[in-house]
Amino acid sequence: MLEGQFEDSLKLIDPEVVDHRGGTQGDHHGRDAWRQKWEQLGAGSAFHDVSLTIEQNVVSGDTSVNRYTMRGTHTDSGRRYEVLVMDMVRVRNGLIVEHWVLLDTDAMRDQLGL
Repeated sequence: MLEGQFEDSLKLIDPEVVDHRGGTQGDHHGRDAWRQKWEQLGAGSAFHDVSLTIEQNVVSGDTSVNRYTMRGTHTDSGRRYEVLVMDMVRVRNGLIVEHWVLLDTDAMRDQLGL
């Protein structure tokens, strides 16, 4: 993501956002935690050529649920992956205030031979 787009995208995140990451990471709070997540996905990432294709979006009230396909390449091995991802966001006053995500990590590991 280009730097200008990155900063513009962060303007859509509520300063007090709760990012429900689950697992050992637990919940992360605030726009700075969201910024760190995006920065970790960029520089020095174990993956490149990452793309997302939205397959379905359902909106109900202040909540949006998305099913999408994520594709990319594992940098060290050169192996490609394609997995299902689902996320849900809750929006208030035009800003994301809550986020949940499920990534098929088992399928990703299998495709990458990990």
